[in-house]
Amino acid sequence: MPTFFNQVFEDAQPVAPLGLIVLEGSRELGKKIDDYLVKWYNTDIGKKNAKFHKDTFILNSECPRFTTGDAKGLISESVRGYDIYVLVDVGNYSITYEMFGKHNNMSPDDHYADLKRIISAAGGKAARITVIMPMLYGGRQHRRNTRESLDCAQMLQELFNMGVNGVITFDAHDPRVQNAVPLMGFDNFFPTYQIMKELVNAFPEIQLDKDNFMVVSPDEGAMKRNIFYVSVLGVNLGMFYKRRDYTCVVGGRNPIVAHEYIGTDVKGKNILVADDIIATGDSVLRLCRDLKEKGCKDIFLTATYALFTEGIEKFDEAYEQGLFNAVLSTNLTYINEDLVSRKWFIKADLSKFIAYIISSCNQNKSVSPLLNSADRIHELLGKTDGFCKEATEAIMKDLD
Repeated sequence: MPTFFNQVFEDAQPVAPLGLIVLEGSRELGKKIDDYLVKWYNTDIGKKNAKFHKDTFILNSECPRFTTGDAKGLISESVRGYDIYVLVDVGNYSITYEMFGKHNNMSPDDHYADLKRIISAAGGKAARITVIMPMLYGGRQHRRNTRESLDCAQMLQELFNMGVNGVITFDAHDPRVQNAVPLMGFDNFFPTYQIMKELVNAFPEIQLDKDNFMVVSPDEGAMKRNIFYVSVLGVNLGMFYKRRDYTCVVGGRNPIVAHEYIGTDVKGKNILVADDIIATGDSVLRLCRDLKEKGCKDIFLTATYALFTEGIEKFDEAYEQGLFNAVLSTNLTYINEDLVSRKWFIKADLSKFIAYIISSCNQNKSVSPLLNSADRIHELLGKTDGFCKEATEAIMKDLD
């Protein structure tokens, strides 16, 4: 077993029976997580304590609806004394329900309402409740610029008042939103290792060194995650500055009027572009065109959440034009089969990583090793051409 696995299960002792509640929009991801947990708890933790043997950790639950659209949360098993983890995907738009004889697709509001219903159904009997919400509800509405709502902060306060002990999320748009609940646990993880692993596996010929490769941030808001890649890889960093028109709002946002590049020359370099979300994709495709005009070689786009809210046809056209080589994203939110079938799309599976997180928390062990993926990326890339681990470690030391 890898060292990381040993850290999680060394002297393993769960603090309470583990229970996993998977809401409707997260069934596929929840099943994969459960498979890992069953394997580990039955073969590793279970060796020391047979009472933790389980065929599944998923508790039977549902949120049935009346014909009027009203719903209720039901948990069909006892949760008394359990350490409960509730998995919810507020971005799964494929789930439907009937209301007055018509089919309606569930919105983020509907998924969040079902989450509260399930927490309410637990009736305060669980030892503790942790919500795993990979894509934060209202996460893009993270600060107030004028007279407007603060949906994400309000959501966190509601969960805290309902007795939720902690929230686990991934690549929050602005993790400072946790300041709304200073007494509730809030862990923000990043899928950097899993995405880098998929990149290396799909393109083993790529040279991840300073002479052939660089990272470009799509805007100032994404600088932190791109600086991490630069620090680990030991390559140069560039950035695009989005100049917006703040006099008007189109589609809920201020339109971008210009992209201005800041950084070293990209000519002849392979480029990695990392962001948290691809929504319409207009800005990232414009970025690709700008980079190609500047003479770069291949472009690899990464996003924790590839939403493609206006469809993928424009990406099909851009790929055929040679504007980018691949889009790498995760299964942390719903991905339709049409997208998965595209040869330019690469999916990183985060189910094992989430299972590690749940196992660590269930044993009251530190999640710090899970938050820092630099060592695992070093181990992964140490086997590829052009990677110098010593140089990367030196850069990391300078940053510290």
